[in-house]
Amino acid sequence: MNDAPEAAETAAGGGTEPGAAGDGGGGAETGASAGSDAGTGADASTAGGGSGEGGGEERPRRAAAAVESGTALTGKAAELLAAVRAVERGERDAAAFFPAPARAPRPRPVRSAEPPAGAGTAPEAGAGPGAGAGGEQGEPVRPREPSAEAVAAVRQVLAGAGAPEDPAARVAGQFGEGAAELLRADPWQLLAVPGVRPSQADEFARGLLESAEPGDERRVEALVGWLLAQAALRGHTALEFPALAQALSGYGVPDAEEALREAAARGGVLVFEEREEPSAAAPVPEGGEDGEEEVPVRLLLGLERYAMAEEGLADGLSRLVSTFTPPPGPAEEDAGAQGEDAAVRVADAGAWEAAAAAAPSPSAAELIRAAAGSGLVLHSGGEAARAEPAALVAAARALGLRAYAAAHTDDGRARLAGLLAAAATGPEAAAGEGRSGPGAEDPASGGAVTVRGLLAGREGPGRDPDGLLAVDVLAVLDAPQLDTEAAAALVEALPDGVRLVLSGDPGLLESAGPGRVYADVAAARVCPRVTSRTPDPGPIGELVSGVGAGELQAVAAPGKEVVIVPVQDPGEAVHRTVQLVADSVPRALGVPAADTQVIAVGHGGAAGTRVLNAALKERLNPGPGAFGGFDAGDRVVYVPAPGTAVPGLVTSGDDAGLHLDCGGTTVVVRPDRVAEAVRHGWALTAHQAAGRRWPAAVVVVPGDAEAALSRAWAYTAFSRGERHLSVVHGAGPVLARRLAEVPAPRRTTRLRGLLGAQTRA
Repeated sequence: MNDAPEAAETAAGGGTEPGAAGDGGGGAETGASAGSDAGTGADASTAGGGSGEGGGEERPRRAAAAVESGTALTGKAAELLAAVRAVERGERDAAAFFPAPARAPRPRPVRSAEPPAGAGTAPEAGAGPGAGAGGEQGEPVRPREPSAEAVAAVRQVLAGAGAPEDPAARVAGQFGEGAAELLRADPWQLLAVPGVRPSQADEFARGLLESAEPGDERRVEALVGWLLAQAALRGHTALEFPALAQALSGYGVPDAEEALREAAARGGVLVFEEREEPSAAAPVPEGGEDGEEEVPVRLLLGLERYAMAEEGLADGLSRLVSTFTPPPGPAEEDAGAQGEDAAVRVADAGAWEAAAAAAPSPSAAELIRAAAGSGLVLHSGGEAARAEPAALVAAARALGLRAYAAAHTDDGRARLAGLLAAAATGPEAAAGEGRSGPGAEDPASGGAVTVRGLLAGREGPGRDPDGLLAVDVLAVLDAPQLDTEAAAALVEALPDGVRLVLSGDPGLLESAGPGRVYADVAAARVCPRVTSRTPDPGPIGELVSGVGAGELQAVAAPGKEVVIVPVQDPGEAVHRTVQLVADSVPRALGVPAADTQVIAVGHGGAAGTRVLNAALKERLNPGPGAFGGFDAGDRVVYVPAPGTAVPGLVTSGDDAGLHLDCGGTTVVVRPDRVAEAVRHGWALTAHQAAGRRWPAAVVVVPGDAEAALSRAWAYTAFSRGERHLSVVHGAGPVLARRLAEVPAPRRTTRLRGLLGAQTRA
């Protein structure tokens, strides 16, 4: 029962998408080396359709009310619906399985002054007062340690079933004081413990029960929950019925479709129904017997956690749109409305237009005008286009508004602070007078924060008496990196009438966590969208631009900005990578090894991060691994929570733990957490590197990585270098073909349909 950072790599069927959330967004192995349980033939995380890769070309789907018996549904879908609605055992009402009809936004409840649950984090022991700065170094709040009696009882149950006793404390911590009794009644509950695989839970059940059949309803429900949780590691918030049934069948469940129907009827999984509107080219559906138009329907199954997050996010975004009031004209302006106690401050239309006229570029002017007239705006563009939301925030602060720009990482925040300083146009912006709250804002930031730091209260304006963020304008950069739960928490914390701008590069990999928030908002077409016309400069920008169009083209690089290094096999790829980092790039370009980042397709394989990091450590910082496998001077990545990866440097180690320097913040990782939360970081996955840039990047593309390659992966990896990019290329023509044919790994989500339903309610 392995709980190392790689544990998430064994998601259902051993998928190859390089974005498992369990280790900060790099959990997937390359195709040949991904772990999986024997006998598994289905991958629930990728089977079945998704929301599509496009950003608005498809027509939106909408969730609907429960379908009346006998209408619209046919075949297996009708059978499942009938089974769920029957609820023969009387354990649940049918309403528990189907979403209620879409409704208008409800009045906002009175909130406490505390941030949303899960928004804050507690620092590692000994981290000091600065721990968690930037919202990334904090350690998630850990549950209370189980009692010795509870651990002993679990150990006895594990031993009685012939299972290893080592995980007893972890199992007791997962289930609480009654863990032993729970496992005796339902041994497959063990699957809820991180790192446990179905084969291990099956072995435990066989040792505990007289009869442990593959179709046991307890096993089916546990597998359904596990498969949905593993799918979430691949970015899905729900799965279609056929995909989940196929995955169950791969784990030996007899008559998997019927077993899934019964699990749904017992309330073991939430069921949702979405009506798909036909595209313009599709034939118009014929009317049914009652003359009403029949609409194609798909059934989705999901976990309550992500269902609530997506529904709350859809409600919140609709609230921002519906409660926004356009700026008043000069004659309408009420100066009293802009006082310190106003929930949202305003500026008149003339002031906004003047700010747009003074914008540094046409795209920045367009964004300022769009934000002036809407509560929700989508902005898209590359690295150079980040200056446009920075110009918006600086202009809003100059107007006396409380405006902030939030990035995904500390590195992104630092770069954003520089853009804000350059864009500051007035005395209020320069002095930071747009901020409010408990003085949390660093004056040097100019309004730049991270999303995690903003939600946790470590950065930005703080919260008002109702528990809402004291902001008038918020621009979220790196918005494609927002997962569903983070986005829901952020939107929930915003007051009515605020202006929210979601800005990002749609070509990048999507969030490490579940969801595709940015793409779903774009596809639902619920708000204005501003597309930047500012290209990324230089040979790297030209190469990345071509990749975004699905083309791998040669670019002129007179200053060696882009270098392609062909290799024949993974062993040569590792050798050339070490040579580039340690010798070639420092000698030819003057970029030291410490400023060069290696990016790999995945953790496993002969040229994955594990092998690359071992080779780079041997060359750059050899040592015995004195502190839990690490030595002072080792470059590492710290994973305080799933989906979060923070680069750092080992400074020392002692009985208190492993001491890290993470961007100037001291973090001490307890000895029992080192194996789980720290790995070497000379080489990262593209998901771990997202939101950051380095002076030089070396991207390794081995020949065995075909299944993991996509346009979004290459776009993200190739754009991490500021001055130089080396591509260690062993994939031959496969890379160009994958860029042309595979835009991004597909994800199944509900947000697009929910937003569509909100707009038509």
